[in-house]
Amino acid sequence: MQTRQELFLPQMGCGTWAWGNQLLWGYKESMDDQLQAVFNLCVSNGVTLFDTGDSYGTGRLQGRSELLLGKFSRTYQGVNQDHICIATKLAAYPWRWTRQSMIQACNASARRLGRNVDLVQMHWSTANYAPWQEEGLLDGLADLYEQGLVKGVGLSNYGTKRLQRVHQKFAARGVPIKTLQVQYSLLSTYPVTELGLKEVCDELGIQLIAYSPLALGILTGKYSENSSYPQGIRGLLFRQLLPGARSLLACLRAVAESRNKTMSQVAINWCICKGTIPIPGAKSVTQAQDNIGALGWQLDAGEITELDQVAARADKKMVQNIFQTK
Repeated sequence: MQTRQELFLPQMGCGTWAWGNQLLWGYKESMDDQLQAVFNLCVSNGVTLFDTGDSYGTGRLQGRSELLLGKFSRTYQGVNQDHICIATKLAAYPWRWTRQSMIQACNASARRLGRNVDLVQMHWSTANYAPWQEEGLLDGLADLYEQGLVKGVGLSNYGTKRLQRVHQKFAARGVPIKTLQVQYSLLSTYPVTELGLKEVCDELGIQLIAYSPLALGILTGKYSENSSYPQGIRGLLFRQLLPGARSLLACLRAVAESRNKTMSQVAINWCICKGTIPIPGAKSVTQAQDNIGALGWQLDAGEITELDQVAARADKKMVQNIFQTK
């Protein structure tokens, strides 16, 4: 009989999803050492949850994000080494629709990582466009847990109704859902304020993970209406959002200055105070140090209420993920 080691989740993770997106557009060998240094710094400071996906760095890069994360994990020697938790998300590609396809996908991720996946997650629900596809994928996700190939299973971009349905399906097999990952920040409160996901997750014993807690960088204070914007779609989004986020950014800046913290640290700490695990991306040691500075302290109730109220009045909100279900 196989003995199962249960999944342990730290208070904050460092999301490698940002690395994956970057690597997808142009990987450079010279970045290996820099990213290894980021990984080492995070783990040595107690940030031990690393989230990626099998669709990050695909195509000609052949799952580069998972390959790099596996390399960094094997290379690291030091404190918290035994607490490193690797989470990956399996994409609901059109050619994946059987339970066996999910098992094969997870095994492929494990080969790239050079170790078993700790937390395997469904990257998105197909309920919005191909609900028939999802049943087999969910069965495969549960199979991975039952077969002891992973320590825990989770979901991503699921809304309240869909989450409750999947929870019921998995509970019938004795498979707990450990996590739910959604886009959540001061500019994207929709999953909690409108879908009520935090209350449902608390009721079902599911940990809510907040991806994009810095709203793609808008909440860092690095960008303004008078500064240069990132290129491409991200720049277009910034042009739409920044004018309506003036009050929120001003409030965030004021709180940060009063706390002698950065705006990023306040925005991440707000997510922590809301009972979520934020997974900000980090591509440099400087960014990682800034993220780590969000730990070890807490905003007070008055500051949280002030940020909540200003966020609620923001003219523009982050565009929700097209795969987010209700």
